[in-house]
Amino acid sequence: MGENNYLSEKIKSLRKKRGWTQQELAQYTGLSFNVITKIEQGVIQYPNLRTLIKIADAFNISIDELIGRKVTAV
Repeated sequence: MGENNYLSEKIKSLRKKRGWTQQELAQYTGLSFNVITKIEQGVIQYPNLRTLIKIADAFNISIDELIGRKVTAV
């Protein structure tokens, strides 16, 4: 999976794992159905920080986990 597709595939996977529709995810995040659809389709490849926070909160995960960032201790 390409870097540009990672976020869209991750969100779609998390949503399906929970048995949610795109409309339900939109409701849980307070985002529009169109925004959720465009992110999952890769039309919006780089959502803004507020959008990422809302999505991560809906899934009860960190933004780092959502975007696939590996955090290592220094």
